[in-house]
Amino acid sequence: MMHGYAGQYLRINLTDRSIKKEPLPEHLIKWIGGTGFCARILWDELKAGTDPLSPDNKLVMATGPTTGTLFPQSGRFMMAAKSPLTGVWAEAHCGGHLGPELKYAGYDFIIFEGKADKLVYLLIVDDDVKLFDAAEIKGKTVNETTEHIRAKHGIKRVACIGPAGENLVRFASVMADKHRAFGRSGLGTVMGSKNLKAIAVMGTKDITAADPKKLLDLFKESRYRYQEGPDAEGCLSLREFGSAGLVELENAIGRLPTRNHKKGVFDKVDLVGSVRLRDEFRVAKNSCFNCKIQCKLVTLSKKYNNIGEGPEYETIVSLGTGCLNSDLDSIIYANHLCNDLGMDTISCGSAIGFAMECSEHGLIDEDVKWADSETVVRFVGDIAYRRGLGDLLAEGVKRASEKIGGGADKFAMHVKGQEISGQDGRAHRSGGLTHATAVRGADHLRGLSVIDEIGYPEIGLRRYGEDKLKAALDRHSEEFKGQMVFDVEHFYAVVDSLILCKYGTMYPLCYYYPDIPDILYSITGIDYFNDEENLVRIGKRISVLRRAFNQREGLSRKDDTLPDRFLYEPEDEGPAKGQVVHLDVMLDDYYRLWGYDENGLILPETLDELGLEDVKKELYPK
Repeated sequence: MMHGYAGQYLRINLTDRSIKKEPLPEHLIKWIGGTGFCARILWDELKAGTDPLSPDNKLVMATGPTTGTLFPQSGRFMMAAKSPLTGVWAEAHCGGHLGPELKYAGYDFIIFEGKADKLVYLLIVDDDVKLFDAAEIKGKTVNETTEHIRAKHGIKRVACIGPAGENLVRFASVMADKHRAFGRSGLGTVMGSKNLKAIAVMGTKDITAADPKKLLDLFKESRYRYQEGPDAEGCLSLREFGSAGLVELENAIGRLPTRNHKKGVFDKVDLVGSVRLRDEFRVAKNSCFNCKIQCKLVTLSKKYNNIGEGPEYETIVSLGTGCLNSDLDSIIYANHLCNDLGMDTISCGSAIGFAMECSEHGLIDEDVKWADSETVVRFVGDIAYRRGLGDLLAEGVKRASEKIGGGADKFAMHVKGQEISGQDGRAHRSGGLTHATAVRGADHLRGLSVIDEIGYPEIGLRRYGEDKLKAALDRHSEEFKGQMVFDVEHFYAVVDSLILCKYGTMYPLCYYYPDIPDILYSITGIDYFNDEENLVRIGKRISVLRRAFNQREGLSRKDDTLPDRFLYEPEDEGPAKGQVVHLDVMLDDYYRLWGYDENGLILPETLDELGLEDVKKELYPK
């Protein structure tokens, strides 16, 4: 019996509508699951230069060995493909309950390939797997699609795209259980390009653990750590405020992106902050599978008479402070609207802020005013349905700025084509390095260190010792930040393969490598996982393979950069006043630690050391 894994996967060819069930390949096990599975699969099955919107692109939905177990924060699953927004690596992770259902149905992952001749959806009930005609739900919103499938088939767990995905908005999301998003990098766009409207799953099978008693003990210990223990403060804040609790905190350190990332402080922060969100708009709380944090706020938009989950911190930034929008009611509604139309809130809000700054400088004909809440709400719909200027913004700020010209690229806040999330490297140097080097572009979830962001001296001391603590905690210094991002990146690669929520691993850092062998071994019983050095090696291998995916597409040091705003425009007020990002010194350190050359290319000997000889042969055929 294969503990911790379902033991098989699905390959769905949408072109000929064939459905194959195959045993889990043995060679994939040492990639753990989740991100590790996807990195290996997409490297092996995609060719360089594949058009992300062509039938040749492949979309993988994957679980991990913890998914669906009783271990806390283990309800997550993920998707990966080649991004239609950036043209390189794309992955997104999601909570809720559908991931565990996929494991209970008996599948570790699904590979979607080809393109259906008309819109379809996939229905999985244990061993019964079928494609259905989706003509009845063509053009329907996420809520409408989910309710239709639930009513027709009696299946509660549905992941689907909305109009934005069908209209190939380049940052369309896939929404699970209506409110949980595979948000970034345009994975909903990939589904739309394949004429795949939805995936519905119900499973009734068991998942076994190699050592149930040990797993139960770890379960109890972890619950203590994030509910009562010395590292519990952050998770208790998440329970009270959700990730919106970061709004006031980031403003206090000058790292709250404001006015299209021009500033790091917002003078009306109390109007959009977590206290007001809780006191005036929260009507309930929700949680993902088997999680007691309950960080999901259910909120009511009073002005628009609409109820849903969120907004998260990132959304308050993108649709709020980034647009100088202090109308929290409109931010809540715009968030709900993005979810229902199936669109990434970060990229959507960033596109609107970009349009506002372009309008301010006379680069577009349309008058798009800062701080206009109605404009923010209107553009969410215009982008999803590609109406007017929304059609251009639906291409993402990089492509939009290239078409507008006249210096509009100065206002396009992106890395590798993906809009920057709610961090600012001027106030938090390791955050700047994280954005610059992230394989999916402008990403805070693959390598963000919070030790220097928020200030965790006790954890910093445990990780780096007294001699490195000062450098680690100095958020305005480039010193030691290459090391910190390197450390976090390969650890998160393991976390994203298990798959665990980062609210137990990133904030407040309850877990680190010494904890993971016990978790993995108690679930799988695989000796190879019961060794910290092996897990470090796996994390490095996953990280390097994802970078190799991008290197195969032509990326190098020139792409590991930030907009000029962060490099040459000092913050003009707040705690980070006068600060800019000196990126090169951090990049040099980061490349050295990873075994990349000065151009950011993976050294052949690094690939040999990690057992990636086949990757070396493709990258360096001579």
